[in-house]
Amino acid sequence: MSLLHVSPLAGLLSAALLLTGCFNEADKTPEKSADQRLRLAMLQPPRSALTPLSDDAFKLSRWSTAETLVVLDKLGEAQPALATNWQQTGNNRWRFELRSGVKFHDGSELDATTVVNALTVAASAAPKPRILDGVQLTAEADGQMAVIVTTAQPDPLLPQRLSSPQLAILSQKAYSAEGTVNPRHTGSGPFELVQINGTSSARLERFAGYWGEQAKASGIDVSFVPDGTARGAALRTGAADIVEAIPVSQAPLLDQRLIHEVPMPRTNTLYLNTKSGVMQDAAMRAAVRDAINRQQLVDNVYEKRADVAKGLLGPALPWAAELRQPVSHPVAAAKPAGETITLATFSDRAELPEVAVYLAQQLTSAGFTVKQVVREYSQIESDALAGKFDAFILSRATVLDSGDPVAYMYSDFACKGSFNIAQLCRPEIDQALQKAAAIPAGNARREAIMQAENLILATDAAIPMLHERVIQGEAADIRDAVRDPRERTLINAATQRMVQAD
Repeated sequence: MSLLHVSPLAGLLSAALLLTGCFNEADKTPEKSADQRLRLAMLQPPRSALTPLSDDAFKLSRWSTAETLVVLDKLGEAQPALATNWQQTGNNRWRFELRSGVKFHDGSELDATTVVNALTVAASAAPKPRILDGVQLTAEADGQMAVIVTTAQPDPLLPQRLSSPQLAILSQKAYSAEGTVNPRHTGSGPFELVQINGTSSARLERFAGYWGEQAKASGIDVSFVPDGTARGAALRTGAADIVEAIPVSQAPLLDQRLIHEVPMPRTNTLYLNTKSGVMQDAAMRAAVRDAINRQQLVDNVYEKRADVAKGLLGPALPWAAELRQPVSHPVAAAKPAGETITLATFSDRAELPEVAVYLAQQLTSAGFTVKQVVREYSQIESDALAGKFDAFILSRATVLDSGDPVAYMYSDFACKGSFNIAQLCRPEIDQALQKAAAIPAGNARREAIMQAENLILATDAAIPMLHERVIQGEAADIRDAVRDPRERTLINAATQRMVQAD
């Protein structure tokens, strides 16, 4: 397809910024399904030609064109998808039974050979999909409709790991000898990807041979619109039906009935350097903790479109608040006497420099002398990881691709964690994380995770400030768009536009 092709939606988006008037979509009354196409405006264009081995996999998942062996429910537990049953048959072995009657968009059928091929390509890719970092995985057929998956080390979270969109199962025609993966006509979802126009647009059609519920919409027209103002205008003017990630600054300009805030598993956290400088002193860390006014940050920086943090894990994980216990802080806060600290963050996320300004004011009022450092993330990450700042503000995803927060906690707070900005090393935290990691998915694992969170919070090495939300736009005539905190699903078979009354 020509890269110069411009979809009708893209043209409307370009025109939307020039329009001065608009009509109130919310005042119209839906009557019956119109079987119309859905027009979707997305934040980021594809970075890797929509290969599922990259972060582009999440686009394929959000369009319901590529499917995985399992999916996750609200608690993060694995539920059937292309696999109907699974069981652990050894410390390192799992057996997955495949769903019968599944056809791919190219007409081929799901079987063990197809699944083994897809998982083997992912496991041997360079670089590997992020979900397989540090994981050695092999797959082999067990008859025609079952697969044995083996890992080098015991992995009680393997079913959750296989829910990652990066491990989507495509037909064998998707995979070339050169190592590229083409998702066009090779998925198994209710929508078939039929056209990719570079980084500008994509087109999907309803797949009549889908194994599950037939899609109510006849197709999806996707445009990639990195500019937040343009995405807001697309919703306001009716140029798009569903809009990803509307900026906080645009939200007040829109009909409030058309925007929906979805809690994200992302926490804005202040990491304090426990290894060197002023913040080695637990009493000084406690002083920082007591000085922070979280509500001020939520109200002023995020315009009340965020949640005050009471822990590392927020409302996107509904079980966290139920299991959280009060934190015992063994060290009383000291009174700062002008101690100088360096507060750093990065400019790539527009809110963080503003958060730094407010935090600097709060810490100055508490008695600290604050120096601020703000750079692009690529220029500041190495210094942050090397412990060159006393305090670092980070917007951090708290569940990674498996839908489980243990990997995040280990990375950030274990002695050998690869992202340990706080330079924290406590044997009791390592033991708690190792205990949680060894427990199969379920309530016992969640309880162990919250025990580890409690130990981390007691150190004041990381002070959670707020939990972010994403703002999703939906036209008044849209029904059943998916509001997914994990950003894995946006449009599914039930999503549709409705006929409007005259």
